[in-house]
Amino acid sequence: MFKDIDALLSPKPIYLEAGIKRLENGMLHVAMRNVLHNCKGKMLDWWFKYFETTADLKLWHPHDHVAHGGWDSKWIKNENYIGATIHATESLGDIPPVPATIKFHDPAEIFNPEILKQAYANGDVSTVVYARIGFGENTPTDINGDPMDGYMVHVVRDMAQGCTLRSHFFLGALTADSDRQLPDEIGFGLMEHCYSEFTYLSQVLPSLYYAENKNGDKAPLLW
Repeated sequence: MFKDIDALLSPKPIYLEAGIKRLENGMLHVAMRNVLHNCKGKMLDWWFKYFETTADLKLWHPHDHVAHGGWDSKWIKNENYIGATIHATESLGDIPPVPATIKFHDPAEIFNPEILKQAYANGDVSTVVYARIGFGENTPTDINGDPMDGYMVHVVRDMAQGCTLRSHFFLGALTADSDRQLPDEIGFGLMEHCYSEFTYLSQVLPSLYYAENKNGDKAPLLW
């Protein structure tokens, strides 16, 4: 399923930049590509270490994000989200709100570590986010607490006007080999949701980052 995942680390175009694809195993691959003007990868990495309230989530998507259900103890504000789990409630456009569980992992677990390291060194990527995801009131998890229904990857590359964001989701693992495969409509709804949430976020993230980051980064003077 992930044999071509390292292609996401290349700045070259790939076969699926935006759209959906039914995989051979029955899962649904959903892709979206965004351009975030005036944002950089370091800002998105910081965002995952910063947001912690429903108000924060609504900055991200005023329509679809309903409630922040809390981080677990692995999340440390301004310091770490790797290994942490978040619970939230969100909708996908016309699809009613559902609870979501997301556990973040080191991207080197899904990408080739050497290729990932070189991509950072070359400036081909500036931030990579990887998580296991699941939806529903009682999201099935494995013995490690990982949601078992899907995977999420965000790959950011800095550019002169801001950054590009590739978001890829692999969903429906629990029903992939049944007659209840995840419908295409979920994929299309997720495309709309993903495009909208990061477009909304890009409009507030630069000022929020410069106002709140603890790295000492100062906003550029505009006059």
